[in-house]
Amino acid sequence: MTNEKTLAVDEQMRREFNQWAEAGRGEEMEHHHISITEQTLALMGLKPGERVLDLGCGAGWASRLLAQVVGGGERPGQVVGLDVSDEMVRRARANSTAYDNLLFVVGSAQQIPWEENFFDKVLSVESFYYYGDQERALSELFRVLAPKGELYILINLYRDNHYSLRWVDELKVPVQVRSEQEYVELLKESGYEDVRAVRIPDLTTTPEEYSGKWFKNAAELRDFKKIGALLLIGRKPDVVSPPRSYELS
Repeated sequence: MTNEKTLAVDEQMRREFNQWAEAGRGEEMEHHHISITEQTLALMGLKPGERVLDLGCGAGWASRLLAQVVGGGERPGQVVGLDVSDEMVRRARANSTAYDNLLFVVGSAQQIPWEENFFDKVLSVESFYYYGDQERALSELFRVLAPKGELYILINLYRDNHYSLRWVDELKVPVQVRSEQEYVELLKESGYEDVRAVRIPDLTTTPEEYSGKWFKNAAELRDFKKIGALLLIGRKPDVVSPPRSYELS
C-alpha cells in the first residue's frame, strides 16, 4: 500500500498543480519545453501502433505530439496521459477532443492505475523530480512497461545544472535533487538495462536582453540552455511483471 507520507505529498502536488492549471501554466509548459521535448521524441524511435504513457502529462501538449506519431498505421497506437492534478487532466481532455487514440487519467506516479506489461514506451517531461518516492515510481513504471519497453525521463532540474538549483527553494512542493550519475545508478538498481544519460540542449533563440527572475542576464540563460536538460533512458528486460500485490487506495 502507498504510505501516508506518499499520499500527503501527492495531495500537496495535486493542490499546487491545480493552481498552476487554473493560471494557465500547464499550457505555458509547451513554450518552455518544446525544443528539448521534440529532440527527445526524435530519439525515442516511436512507431505507429505503439502504446505510450506520458507520465506527468500536465495540460496534455506532449501527449498530443505522441498521439500524432503513433496514431498512424493499420492498428493505431494509444497514448495515455497521467497526472496527479485533476484540473490539469480536465484541461488536457478539453484540448484533445480531436484525438481518438488519446486518454487522460488522474493518478499518482507512485501508484499507476494501469495494468502490467502494457506500454511500449514511457515519456516523462519535467515531472520526475517532484515524486517523493522515486524508487517506487520507477518500480511502477517497470511494472506497466511491456517486456523490452523503454523509459525516457526528461528533466531540467538536476544537480549538474547549477542554474536549475535556484528553483528548489522557490517551488511550493518538495523536489528531489540528484546528479546525473545518481540517477543512472538509481535506474540500474531499479532493474532497467542499457541505462544511459544524454544531455539535450535547448535550441530556442535567446533574446539579447533578459528580464525574467531566474537568470542575471541573457548570457546566463544561454549557458543554462547549453548545459541542457538531462534525458535518462532505460529498458525493461525481457521479463513479464506479475500482477501487483496491493490494492489501489
